[in-house]
Amino acid sequence: MMRRHGAVVGMVVLLAVLPLFAPAFWVTLANYIGLYSMTALGLVLLTGVAGQTSFGQAAFVGIGAYVTAYLTTRHALSPWLTLAIGLACTGVVALFLGFITLRMRGHYLPLATIAWGISLYYVFGNLEALGGHTGLSGIAPLTLAGVALKDERRYYYLIWFVTLAALWATHNLLDSRSGRAVRALKGGLDMIEAFGVDAARLKIVVFVYAALLACVSGWLYAHLQRFVNPTPFGINQGIEYLFMAVVGGAGSVWGAVVGASLITLLKEWLQDLLPALLGRQGNFELVVFGILMVLILQFARDGVWQWIARVLPHPAPHPVVAAPPLAPRARTAPAGPLLEVQQVTKRFGGLVAVDDLSFVVTPGEIVGLIGPNGAGKSTTFALISGALPLTAGRVLLGGESIGSKPPHEIARRGLGRTFQHVKLIGTMSVLDNVAIGAYLRGRSGVVRAALKLDRAEEAQVRAEAARAVARVGLSAQLHTAAGSLALGQQRIVEIARALASDPTLLLLDEPAAGLRFLEKQALATLLRSLKAEGMTILLVEHDMDFVMGLTDRLVVMDFGLKLAEGSPVEIQRNAAVREAYLGGVA
Repeated sequence: MMRRHGAVVGMVVLLAVLPLFAPAFWVTLANYIGLYSMTALGLVLLTGVAGQTSFGQAAFVGIGAYVTAYLTTRHALSPWLTLAIGLACTGVVALFLGFITLRMRGHYLPLATIAWGISLYYVFGNLEALGGHTGLSGIAPLTLAGVALKDERRYYYLIWFVTLAALWATHNLLDSRSGRAVRALKGGLDMIEAFGVDAARLKIVVFVYAALLACVSGWLYAHLQRFVNPTPFGINQGIEYLFMAVVGGAGSVWGAVVGASLITLLKEWLQDLLPALLGRQGNFELVVFGILMVLILQFARDGVWQWIARVLPHPAPHPVVAAPPLAPRARTAPAGPLLEVQQVTKRFGGLVAVDDLSFVVTPGEIVGLIGPNGAGKSTTFALISGALPLTAGRVLLGGESIGSKPPHEIARRGLGRTFQHVKLIGTMSVLDNVAIGAYLRGRSGVVRAALKLDRAEEAQVRAEAARAVARVGLSAQLHTAAGSLALGQQRIVEIARALASDPTLLLLDEPAAGLRFLEKQALATLLRSLKAEGMTILLVEHDMDFVMGLTDRLVVMDFGLKLAEGSPVEIQRNAAVREAYLGGVA
């Protein structure tokens, strides 16, 4: 850990002394690398981490540049005031575009970002107030502590101070309550929404964050150049920013710096080298540059940063420190059943998956939902948790209707769950996966996380997650990547994640699948202890020995209908149940 910190400190020292001995040309290149790194950093978060591909980042750079260019040249406003105005304008535009764009899926999302990226480029070029395609000149230099920044070397320190601050803030954000949710976006929205994350809102927050970073870069660019025109803010530059993020390493904040450095230096090198080799001018550097990019993407699909990270010391995991427990969920004892499923029906076109199903779950009991394959059990779970909307009927939790509500709203009412097919983020540690379950028990947002003001709450969340992991017997794997665990252990991690949410009702979808005999016994012991503490559990399971020895009551489904309901002994004696499972064979 100390060696890795030493490498970072060494890089910062190198950046600090570079203008003292480097020629002006290299200082200029370093300035552009800093500006590009800031913009690419937003794409690392938006595209590499959150999985939302955008080609329009250059347009937000343009907003920052044009706002300050227009207001300083036409209205003589202070450049520092125009920064605040530029951020506000960018935030409004990004919110508007985010609401429209981020609803799209698949190839429609990147196509939409190309469309509005091109549109904003032509807005810059066609407005006479902004100088048209000629642009605006005579932009005032920045003044800092009474010193006018009139040369490249003075701007260098401001640019890299802001860039390093952005890297620090983004690193803090990813290592937080909100950051874990952002990192989980690529793993599927149904999982994070089941633990209270409003995924649609979170994607917009990330989109705006990336746009604001681009705006700051554009503001600095305008005062560095003291001239702006639309050319640097077109779709070609937007594609280049995305290249920087991907080539550098879209999964790491330092990938933005590596990508910006590599592409900027490579383009400059090719512009000098190729005419010397070929003896004539032309756009040959673009052809060679494209070929080199294809080769890099082919052999370093996770970016060049992965190669650099291999030679750096691997950071030790953050230790879990003792912290006060998180506040338990507020509970009010319902007057009647905790869960009521009333005449629920779900149709998919002409297929009736669940047909007029009714049952209740009372506080403190373990109820099993069983039936042959295709009986409609998992569909019923999806209807209860909000993953699917109801066709007809009602679902009540604690006397409150939750039918067809979004999963993140149902999670806020105390429902925790596991999934039939394991949904963990394989690259994240067991601790971080389980900490996602405690999302609703924290309050710190993006701003507090970025400024590292959430450390007390973060320590509580991590300690809570560690206790949940210990409760299921996986403390030895606390810092292990979840994707490297056996399937049975991954299912146990899912239970720990659900427990971290402090649920009033726990839905377990085939929790014993993939477990060995002793693991099943340990799971049964855990569930009995949860029941003894007052936990209410509804589970789907195919292992009849496991179910019969654990549950208080069983609901049997067949072809979407409720076939029988009663105690395990009554269900075993039920002729209709034996017919459904065994075809009438004794």
